[in-house]
Amino acid sequence: MSYLLSKLRTKKEIDQAIRSTLEKVLVLRFGDENDAVCMQLDDILMKTQETLAKMATIYTVDANAVPVYTKYFDITILPATVFFFNAQHMKVDFGTADHTKFIGSFKTKQNFIDLIEVIYRGAMKGKFIVTSPIDPQDVPKFDLLYKGY
Repeated sequence: MSYLLSKLRTKKEIDQAIRSTLEKVLVLRFGDENDAVCMQLDDILMKTQETLAKMATIYTVDANAVPVYTKYFDITILPATVFFFNAQHMKVDFGTADHTKFIGSFKTKQNFIDLIEVIYRGAMKGKFIVTSPIDPQDVPKFDLLYKGY
């Protein structure tokens, strides 16, 4: 389903999207379009794109094509979804250790719609971190391993 979503292929395109998306939530899905979980997430993103058009702009990004952002956001598990508002990285408390991105696919379209609404409303109030409206049982859990440098 990723062929129905807009793609960003280079760091320059991503930078431009971050800087130019104003008064909307920018959703960047990092992943691989041939991965089954990415396809499931892309289906949800595609089905909600029209509903959320006034609140969000959605793009897919091949994680292997932009290693700078993959490393910057510490994307090791695909798919990973990152959110911005007016060029500001929005963080979400999903009840996990990582607030910078959502890892995995959303269980339902409504979960994604609710999350975008909460991010949008929080951002309009000047918040940079919001609490996820998604039931904690519907948030994929992963053990994060940090390398000691």
